[in-house]
Order: sequence, then structure tokens, then C-alpha cells
Amino acid sequence: MSSSLAVAGSYLIQTLFGLYVLAIMLRFLLQIARADFYNPVSQAIVKVTNPALRPLRRIIPGFGGLDISALLLALIVQMTAIALILLLHGYSLPNILLMAGWALTGLFALVLNIYFFTLIAVIILSWVAPHSRNPLATLVFQLVEPIMLPMRRIIPPLGGLDLSPIFIFILINLVRILVVGNLVELLGVPRGLMLGM
Repeated sequence: MSSSLAVAGSYLIQTLFGLYVLAIMLRFLLQIARADFYNPVSQAIVKVTNPALRPLRRIIPGFGGLDISALLLALIVQMTAIALILLLHGYSLPNILLMAGWALTGLFALVLNIYFFTLIAVIILSWVAPHSRNPLATLVFQLVEPIMLPMRRIIPPLGGLDLSPIFIFILINLVRILVVGNLVELLGVPRGLMLGM
């Protein structure tokens, strides 16, 4: 296959599979945050992810309030995308444990990205529409509340100014550098292969 076709195919795989993995991980994180299930955005995410998730849920139950089947589905989709991209470029597939390590690294990086960009959205919304009842805005605030609340306990608002997002940004970037960066090096993750990175 020509290199331009392989690049185009990789782009399509990363985009389509990446969007689906994003939907699955958003569903997982929204469940952890106990976000409004009846929010129209939540319902859209549920509709997109249910066809693949429902059969897995029959086999794999949740554990301690965590939707293990959603995590497994995200891992399977991520590994499938990695395999397709490698095959598209003419590489042989590595062992399944290494691919699982690459996929988990990508999922972890994706979660960090979700929180990073959601925090940016929260900051912008708090300036331009602090009391918005828009379903997406409501969901964005609900998604980040579980990570904002502990930080607010440590660093309370000063003169009405909430500094907790700044420290959460610092923590996210430190985890990105120290954990994701070291995992990428340790596992030899090929750049541009991971959907969440």
C-alpha cells in the first residue's frame, strides 16, 4: 500500500476509533462523577456506546461503582485501532501484553486530556456564562467537580477567586511528564499511534 494511502487510513482509524473511545471514556468518567444521567448530552453518549457496551455488561459486572465493562470496551477498541494502524503500515503485531500496555497508556493520557480541556471549558464558562443552564455546560461542571472539590479543600477560594484549577493543571502536567512520559519510554510506544495522546 502506498504511504499516502496508509497515512490517510491511519488518520481515518485514529479519528473514528478515537471519537468512539472518547465517548466510552466520557461515559465512564460521567458515571464516576455521578453526573445527570438524563442530561441530553449524557443520553447521546449512552446511545452511542450502548450497542457495544450492553453485551459486555452481561458478562462483566461493575465493581465498587466502577463500570469495568466500559473500561474493557475502551481497551478493546484502542487495541483494535493500534493493530489496524500497524497492519496498515506493514508492521507485524507485537505480543498482546505490549499492545495492552500501549492501549492503557493511551487511555490514561486520554483521561488526562479530557480533564485538562474540560477544566479550560469550566474556566471560560465561569467567566462568560457562570449560571448557564445549557445541558453541555451543566455536564462540564459536573464532570470536573470530583477533582475540583478535594483541591478546593486544600486551597480555598481567595477573595472569591478559585485558584484550584491552576493547581489541577499543574498536577495534570506533572502526571503527563512523570507517568505518561515514562510509560511511553518504558513500553516503547510509537509516537502518533495512541488515540489519546
